[in-house]
Amino acid sequence: MKKLSNSLRILGIGLVLMVGLSVSSCGWHADEEEIRTLEETRSAALEAEKTYQDKKAEADDLQRQVDAKKAELQKAKAEKEKVTKAVEARKSAENE
Repeated sequence: MKKLSNSLRILGIGLVLMVGLSVSSCGWHADEEEIRTLEETRSAALEAEKTYQDKKAEADDLQRQVDAKKAELQKAKAEKEKVTKAVEARKSAENE
């Protein structure tokens, strides 16, 4: 995920530089195709960032679910141990 984040930053910086150069450059002016390409690149970068954030939120949610299930498993194991001890104690009492 860090690679995606770094890639998005580099893409964003590149986009800003290209737009900055196109605005401040004396001899070069972007034509319609270049402007369209820049806008498409910008849109793609924004969409990639949104997808990244969505996937990160989904991963965080799944991790919370895993943690909850682990806690539930520990609780069930403790309950099983308690019942097993109670059954063993009852068997011991009956055999005496």
